[in-house]
Amino acid sequence: MTEAAALPGQPRGGVISGPATARAHCVLAPNPSAMTLDGTNTWIVAEPDSDLAVVIDPGPLDEGHLRAVIDTAERVGKRIALTLLTHGHPDHSDGAARFAELTRSAVRALDPALRLGDEGLDAGEVITTGGLELRVVPTPGHTADSLSFHLPADGAVLTGDTILGRGTTVVAHPDGRLGDYLDSLRRLRSLTVDDGVSTVLPGHGPVLNDAQGAVEFYLAHRAHRLAQVETAVEAGHRTPAEVVASVYADVDRSLWPAAELSVRAQLEYLGEHGLI
Repeated sequence: MTEAAALPGQPRGGVISGPATARAHCVLAPNPSAMTLDGTNTWIVAEPDSDLAVVIDPGPLDEGHLRAVIDTAERVGKRIALTLLTHGHPDHSDGAARFAELTRSAVRALDPALRLGDEGLDAGEVITTGGLELRVVPTPGHTADSLSFHLPADGAVLTGDTILGRGTTVVAHPDGRLGDYLDSLRRLRSLTVDDGVSTVLPGHGPVLNDAQGAVEFYLAHRAHRLAQVETAVEAGHRTPAEVVASVYADVDRSLWPAAELSVRAQLEYLGEHGLI
C-alpha cells in the first residue's frame, strides 16, 4: 500500500488538472496558497456525446484561467451553456461575471447576489443540460450558501470546500456553522451509502477515490477537535485565540487566523449544546 492510498479518501496521484471521470474535467486555477492548496479546481462537466457543458466554480478573476477553461471545453467540441457556483468565496466566484460575458452563459448560485440570470438553485433540484444530470445537494457549514453537486452517472459528488482533496476545511464563522456542517457531512455520507457515490471531486486538491472514507474521516476529525476544544476550555483557555494556541499548536501559525474561525464555530456549537 502506498502512502497516498493510506490517506483518508485515497487521494488520486498525478497532476490535478485533466480528466477525472467520464464526465468531469478539472482545470486548475493559478492561485495556490496555504488556504487554496494547489489552487481552485474549476470543473467542466458534460455528457461525452453532448456538445454542451456545465462549468462549476470558474474561480478567481484571472483572464488567462477563464480562457483556458473555455479553450479546454472547445478542444473537445463543447460549448459552455451554464455556470454553477458551490459558494461565494472569491477564489471560487470572483471570475464568474467575466466568465459569463465570455461564454454568454447564466450563473446560478444559492446566493441571489451571485446570480447572473433569473434562476437560483434549490435543494434537491435536478439540473439537466445537454443530457447531463446534476443533483443539487445543500451542504451548508463551511459557508451558509455552500452547495455540492451529485453526478450520479459517474458515482461522484462535487463538494466545493465542504470536503477537500487534502487536509480539512474551515467552518468560516459566523457565516459558517458547525451544526450545519456536521449535518452536511452526514448528508454526503448518505450519498456514499445509499446512492453509490464513490468519488469526491473537490474544490481544492486531488480527486478522492474513497468518498465514504473521506466523509468518515471528516466526521471523526470534527469530533476529535470538538473534544480538544472542550478540554482546552475546561483547562482555563477562554478566548478563541487562547484555544487556538492550545489546540492548534502543531499547525503552521499562518493558518491560525483560519483556525480561529473554526474555533469560534466550535465554541458556539458547544455552548448551544450546553457542553461548556
